[in-house]
Amino acid sequence: MATIEECRTALEKLSDNMTNAEGDARDAAALDRSVSCHIRDLDVSFVGRLTGGRIEVRDTVQGPPPEKAQIRLAMTGEDLIALVGGELNFATAWGSGRVKLEASLLDLFRLRKLL
Repeated sequence: MATIEECRTALEKLSDNMTNAEGDARDAAALDRSVSCHIRDLDVSFVGRLTGGRIEVRDTVQGPPPEKAQIRLAMTGEDLIALVGGELNFATAWGSGRVKLEASLLDLFRLRKLL
């Protein structure tokens, strides 16, 4: 099982990857939206903002996110680390239910460029 610190590090790496994205992926990362990532096996949520091409984690809370973010992710800590490390394909994980992503239809179309 991944630790909270390993999950935070994975989110920071994802943020770095988004900052270095080019083309369509860079445009998708340029959204300004509230974000939450619930790590189900740890029952902890990282909440923050996607802004300026980066994910800014502003708080870590026990349980599900206290407010509904515009972009919501939920997965296990191991899946987060595997996704960011390139060992788990996002589309496969999403399709099988291992990863849950909720956002507006327009945001989902933009975010698919990151995947």
